[in-house]
Amino acid sequence: MAMIRTVDVQEFINSHRLSPYQLLIVALCFLTVAFDGFDTASAGFIAPAIRRQWALSALQLAPLFGGGLFGLMIGALLFGPLADRFGRKPILCLSVAFFGVMCLWSAYATSLRELILLRFLTGLGLGGAMPTAITMTSEFGPEKQRSLLVTSMFCGFTLGGASGGVVASQILPLHGWQGVLLFGGTMPLLLVPVLIWLLPESVRYLALTGRKQEQVARTLRRIAPQEVLDDTVFAVPENKVTGSPVRNLFGVGVIVGTVCLWLTFFMSLLVYYLLTSWLPTVINNTGVPLEMTALIAAVLPLGSTVGAVLIGRLMDRHNPCLILASSYLAAAVFILLIGVASSLPMLVFAVFGAGLGTGGSQTGANALAAAYYPTSSRVSGVSWALGIGRVGSIVGSMVGGVLLAMHLGLPIMFVLVAIPTFVAALSMVGMGRHEAARRSSAVARTLSGSVKP
Repeated sequence: MAMIRTVDVQEFINSHRLSPYQLLIVALCFLTVAFDGFDTASAGFIAPAIRRQWALSALQLAPLFGGGLFGLMIGALLFGPLADRFGRKPILCLSVAFFGVMCLWSAYATSLRELILLRFLTGLGLGGAMPTAITMTSEFGPEKQRSLLVTSMFCGFTLGGASGGVVASQILPLHGWQGVLLFGGTMPLLLVPVLIWLLPESVRYLALTGRKQEQVARTLRRIAPQEVLDDTVFAVPENKVTGSPVRNLFGVGVIVGTVCLWLTFFMSLLVYYLLTSWLPTVINNTGVPLEMTALIAAVLPLGSTVGAVLIGRLMDRHNPCLILASSYLAAAVFILLIGVASSLPMLVFAVFGAGLGTGGSQTGANALAAAYYPTSSRVSGVSWALGIGRVGSIVGSMVGGVLLAMHLGLPIMFVLVAIPTFVAALSMVGMGRHEAARRSSAVARTLSGSVKP
């Protein structure tokens, strides 16, 4: 009779080199968040054209950004717990299909009110896709490369946003803002059948729930074909936590980290979406042509992409909270520089640095959240942090319109914009100190327990 052995799926992944199959999973998640990033950023790039066509003021235009971001928040809060209960793959595919359809529908809006509603519905799908893609990448990554894999994958979001500027500069003169939305809706719909065909379910999720052991074996064989996995039971080194995945975010061991992550996400996304939504308009108001405005604004997500890879690599090698605190401080410096830039090259440099420090740091915070929570509440942990962050993004998108309406000078305006990044830095310092104290306490308890009287 064959002996049944138990395999820890995370240890299995950690003990093998990164395989082409894992890179395929990362690539599929990359494409998911790239289309997510394009659709999210498209509102900022098409806003000047919509404003001109419908003769809107800045304050009238603000709800267009807020509607989409409110949808992102609700989608994140709703779909995260569903992915923890019903699986990562089905929720990811459903989310991508939904935001693709809604984005296509948005292209046919005939009034601002209708467009705001459709952007809200698009945001629901966008909000569900992002945290699930982050979690999938984290759960298929070896621990020593996890932050780099997550941040590299999430570069799809910033590159998608950057490509939005390039695509908008080409489509707007020919097909108007409707053409940009048609493009943004078609691409994710083409991705859905590819996800259904190629993307596996998370092996950590399946092992924790005890479901489909043969499916786990089949997926792990694609990671390491040389391994023999017959007569094997798969597990993860943690107990399945009962109860609401959201309630578990406030357990004794994680509540302080949850609060720090939520504060960081709120402040980080407030600044990033304020810049994403209003920077094209601010630059255009200085007399820069619309086409050039879109290209300069596209430097922001480009800087985020570079920052994500750099920060992810540093987080795998050093204290992640300290790295994030430092990068948020750098973001504040570059944001201040935008307000005093005296030349076009200086402005481009400042926008690039602001993207590196804001979007790059936010991507690192995504990786930190995905590694911080246990499997049973991991998507909920990431999605609710993003959901709270979306509240900040809504505030940021609305505040941008208020600041423009107040006619503040650019230096004063960008001083105010920089303040939340200082708060995010302090929050990461606080989380790092708490986690260090918690680990020291755990080590002390272990040592005292091992000493026999």
